[in-house]
Amino acid sequence: MSQGSPLHQQIAPDVKLGKGVRIFGFTNLYGCEIGDDVKIGTFVEIQKGARIGNRCKISSHTFICEGVELEDEVFVGHNVTFTNDRYPRATNGKGALQGDADWKCIPTRVKRGASIGSGSTILCGITVGEQSLVGAGSVVTKDVPAFTVVAGNPARVIKKLPRA
Repeated sequence: MSQGSPLHQQIAPDVKLGKGVRIFGFTNLYGCEIGDDVKIGTFVEIQKGARIGNRCKISSHTFICEGVELEDEVFVGHNVTFTNDRYPRATNGKGALQGDADWKCIPTRVKRGASIGSGSTILCGITVGEQSLVGAGSVVTKDVPAFTVVAGNPARVIKKLPRA
């Protein structure tokens, strides 16, 4: 089920949508997998090869690129950006625009129940641990341990969280 005008949504036919997914207007989804009972806000792009688990909430203005996996029950705040390339370039060594063969996708994983605060940037090649919390505006450059709060630029451990 989606809400908003279909004219303002680009959902490619190769998107795998679970049951009870709510998608709001001005979204762009292609080649990705979306689990059950996921809520996707306005102005979200989810690229090919991204995987979203069950019962996730993805807030508006968020970019989830190829190579990102969100496990179940992950919260992503407004205007969060994921990356998938450590050395981005417009052109290859011959001066031509880069194509798929000219770069390597570096995967990122966000584990079950983690929360990522609004305005954060998550660099590629890391794991955000289970039930961890990334503070708003953080730049995450390395793995986040499970059950911790990280914040800042670069993000650092602020405190440990109790295990449920």
